Amino acid sequence: MSDKPSAVADSTAVRVALWRAMHVQIDPPPHVFEDEIGLSLAAPDESWRQRPDMDPQNTKLFRASIVARARFIEDLVVEKAARGVIQYVLLGAGLDTFAQRRRELAAKLHVFEVERPGPQAWKRQRLIDLGFGVPDWLRLVPVDFEAGDSWWQKLIDAGFDAEKPAVVTCSGVSMYLTKDAILAMLRQVAALTRGSTFAMTFMLPLSFADPEIRPGLERALEGARTSGTPFISFFTPTEVLSMARDVGFREYHHVSAASLTERYFAGRTDGLRPPNNGEELLVATT
Repeated sequence: MSDKPSAVADSTAVRVALWRAMHVQIDPPPHVFEDEIGLSLAAPDESWRQRPDMDPQNTKLFRASIVARARFIEDLVVEKAARGVIQYVLLGAGLDTFAQRRRELAAKLHVFEVERPGPQAWKRQRLIDLGFGVPDWLRLVPVDFEAGDSWWQKLIDAGFDAEKPAVVTCSGVSMYLTKDAILAMLRQVAALTRGSTFAMTFMLPLSFADPEIRPGLERALEGARTSGTPFISFFTPTEVLSMARDVGFREYHHVSAASLTERYFAGRTDGLRPPNNGEELLVATT
């Protein structure tokens, strides 16, 4: 039997891509985030909208959370690029489509997508099949975490310049990592050149979540456990800020779901908004 990872899409990344597309297709404008390229990459069968995890009403809050975090992170990248930062690293890139949707901006940067070898090989082929290709400024960096690969060394090998500042993001990943692994990641990023920025989503303990989303979160936890990728790390904002301070970030702050609602969903009458105390963000600078 071959030990090579099979080139298949990650099911969680596909779900995120489909929710992003659903936002465009079923939620009224203005759209917080527009991305249907991920849907093209995933290429689900025609009945994908009938999947239980695509129910328009039951997934409304989660869909809002996904597009809110995507918009926030992309706004952050645009802001830092305008200030001269030219390196963008996505840890756990999944089916992110920044390089395809924002090609004019991305082509002025060095974009590094770090992902497991199998899913990344699958994505590479899909990008080629759809005509997007993999331009020189987009570096797909396969990292086999289970085999002990160092994402940092792989990043350097792919051309990352440790002497220049960067934006590093880690979205929808930390809940699958141990606290020790998260601390190791934070320490590595905190050691980057001054002027670098790190953004990471994190899950709050289930007991903190709004009652309206707890059943959905419980289903997500059970689904992740059943698929062999259980959620293992949950943090309060205070804990995350303490971790950022302890590893040496110069500045750090918590971005709450409430602040994302105010920023991106104000004035909506359809009830679309990210749930409070579910998944939120840490933003830190070196």
